Amino acid sequence: MTSIKEQAAISRLLRFLQDWDNAGKVARSHILNNFIETNQGKTAPELEQEFSQGASLFLVRLTTWLRLTYMTGSCLDKLLRSIGIFLSAVSSNRYLIEFLEVGGALTLLEILALKEIEEEDKKESIKLLQVIANSGRKYKELICESYGVRSIAEFLAKSKSEETQEEVQVLLDSLIHSNPKYQNQVYKGLIALLPCASPKAQQLSLQTLRTAQSIIGTTHPGIVDSVLKVLRTMHLEVQYEAIELIKDLVNCDVCPALLKGLVALLKPSFKETSKQQSQIVSDSSVLQLTAHLPWFLQQAAAAKAIGILARGNTSLAEEMLPVRVVHSLMAAMGNMDHSNSQRQASLTLEYFVQFFPVWRSTCAGSMGEELYKLFPCKCSGNAEDLYRKIDSIQADILAANEVNVTKELYLSGLSDSTMSFYFGHCNQGQVAYITHFQREAVGEKEQQSLQGKPGSPGCVVGKPGRRKEPGPSSG
Repeated sequence: MTSIKEQAAISRLLRFLQDWDNAGKVARSHILNNFIETNQGKTAPELEQEFSQGASLFLVRLTTWLRLTYMTGSCLDKLLRSIGIFLSAVSSNRYLIEFLEVGGALTLLEILALKEIEEEDKKESIKLLQVIANSGRKYKELICESYGVRSIAEFLAKSKSEETQEEVQVLLDSLIHSNPKYQNQVYKGLIALLPCASPKAQQLSLQTLRTAQSIIGTTHPGIVDSVLKVLRTMHLEVQYEAIELIKDLVNCDVCPALLKGLVALLKPSFKETSKQQSQIVSDSSVLQLTAHLPWFLQQAAAAKAIGILARGNTSLAEEMLPVRVVHSLMAAMGNMDHSNSQRQASLTLEYFVQFFPVWRSTCAGSMGEELYKLFPCKCSGNAEDLYRKIDSIQADILAANEVNVTKELYLSGLSDSTMSFYFGHCNQGQVAYITHFQREAVGEKEQQSLQGKPGSPGCVVGKPGRRKEPGPSSG
């Protein structure tokens, strides 16, 4: 037989449950307020003691009311916080299972997609999903199997609250850890977020991608193009995170494609804006510059990223030779429409020319004497201010330059050992690139031999590729 004390506790529980069952929205709101105030932070045993070993009876009522009313948003914040007291309590595994068995996780994910629900309520839903994900691997898999990654990622992109977005990042970070079955799904979801319109979502996605990349190891083929497009942003915090991710990616198998892509951005193509331009019946240069601004921002960010990579690892600077990084940096310096592109390109080119002195004469010839005299490698000038001294004629010369450092080095007659001194051990791409010019030179020699044999009139033996005027024949 139960004691009088136990009978009294059971009676209180039954009376409490009856009050809840008979209460309307306003009365239930008051009940939830009292529950939150008196039970916040309690452990599962303490909750059982509070409810006379019948806490689950109240939890099932909360869950049922949630599923019935979540579309209307009635007392949703208090309801979610009350459920959170059960799920986050120490030794609460039983409550968690009871909540999930009736479709609690699906309900939380559905809340994120509803436009009618307040942002604060969705934030509480995210916090409950965090509790579920942090409870173990099988619970992370349950969220992912419920199309959770897509719902969470879409909410991150659409959310207007930075505080809520940061909570979403915590959830995605949890889903990427200790979740081998679905970690690639989370990884792809983060990449899909990069083109979104929210700068905060882009920033948080890039941060989480760095973590995901270190865990997964392999790279997704689409990550290079997605990250490079993020460089069009005008938000410096997003650009910073993109460059930090690029610094990680150069250690992966996508390094060659990434370096090639960065160099290509120094000479932007405006094909993507041509259609927009044709629809604008105006000769205003302001409209044209506005349409081109994302590509100019991308150009400046690429020049900055190349400089950071080259200063951090000289082998990366060497690997950019075959894709004509010096030529492209000089072309970017000639972009009079965007001063930051000129500034970043000047700073990066300054490093390349100082680190590889053999390039100086080549750059000097392409820049012209007047501009080269202003270049920091020649005097005590400042690369940050160099763009201020470039006039329109010099800008045109820079934009139209045909510098090809690797070809110039070969044609100047440098030996392999000398090239190794400047560039270190050449990789396969560099070897193939240099061999291409060797074949060109051989072809020129053969062509000359067909035009006339050495010693015959009109053909004097000289350096490869150069012809001398015919001299008087010997008597």
